[in-house]
Amino acid sequence: MGQMMEFKRPDGGSTRGYLAEAGSDRPGVIVIQEWWGLNDQICGVADRFARAGYNALAPDLYAGRVAQEADEASHMMTGLDFPGATHEDLRGAAQHLGGCGNGKVASMGFCMGGALTIAAAVHVPEVTTAVCYYGIPPKEFADASTIKVPFQGHFANIDDWCTPDAVNALEADLTAGGVDYELHRYDAQHAFFNEVSDAYDVASARDSWTLMSDFLSRTL
Repeated sequence: MGQMMEFKRPDGGSTRGYLAEAGSDRPGVIVIQEWWGLNDQICGVADRFARAGYNALAPDLYAGRVAQEADEASHMMTGLDFPGATHEDLRGAAQHLGGCGNGKVASMGFCMGGALTIAAAVHVPEVTTAVCYYGIPPKEFADASTIKVPFQGHFANIDDWCTPDAVNALEADLTAGGVDYELHRYDAQHAFFNEVSDAYDVASARDSWTLMSDFLSRTL
């Protein structure tokens, strides 16, 4: 089990996060929350990464707030400073993990965190690989064609937020940019990996974890 801690941001401030450690010689994974906030489910994902041999840090991007209803989550996501979260919170997390492990760090996240995963792959130089679950940022903020690290994406075919058409456009950008990438699509709904969601799909979650584990083993 991990614990809450504080890590430094590049601007000299600090951010709370949930840190689950595997060892000083291990690679790191930034686990980026869904729009709900840093809840028990996301902390559980960080613990799972630690059991798999990674130092995992989940930044608290909402400063302690956790949404219980979709309207509240949407309001908090809309109010998030995405550039600040990327350049300060996520970069600070990458720097912390790089300093306490072997220097290699992946960004990964779900929904809002998936979009921020792509943003980190574009803007955070300490990130060495990235895994995105069903989230895409606005192209004007983070153009996926400029990603310079290995990238893996997991997307749902039944998704009215991160739609199949949006995924097709993302794939076109990745191809145009010559990005080292792989995309996987599942006949499931948005949030299929979240075991406390009504959309949870056991087979898709299991298969995506296996594919992600193999990808991280190759790229970290």
